[in-house]
Amino acid sequence: MNRILTIVFSLMLCFVLAVTAGCSQPATPPATPAPTTVQTTEATPVPTPTAVPTTVSITPGPTQTLSDIWGIQLQVANNGEAIDPEITTTISGGKGMNVIPEIDVTITRSDGVVEEGKMVQPFSIGKALTLKGTTQNKDRVEVWAYTPQGDKLKIYDAYVPFRSYN
Repeated sequence: MNRILTIVFSLMLCFVLAVTAGCSQPATPPATPAPTTVQTTEATPVPTPTAVPTTVSITPGPTQTLSDIWGIQLQVANNGEAIDPEITTTISGGKGMNVIPEIDVTITRSDGVVEEGKMVQPFSIGKALTLKGTTQNKDRVEVWAYTPQGDKLKIYDAYVPFRSYN
């Protein structure tokens, strides 16, 4: 009989603790903002700007080098899959992994589409950024690194072939 009373008392104590802990209380409803009135004035018509066609260069240009203490090594490669071609930029080391705040990658595909992406701290060996590519051998990849002073340097600019047979 003592054993049954102990079990019943323990269960009741657990129930009381659960109720007082707030587990069964309803959540407070979110506050609704008060409506505000905005005075509008009639706007004068603004001429619509005309779009100026921009040409995208697919020719690689010169690159810059980071100083030895900010150096970072990258690998840029295409996956070689005709169904879903992708270009992957992978960090493979360097002293600058802890000091370079951001790396921007721009891919100018052979069909004229520009894909952009960025990698931000924390960097580690094997951290990668994957963007869409094409099955052509004229996909241009530009990699820009920001120095700790805020300067933006182009550290890689080259064509990335769809498949390499070497």
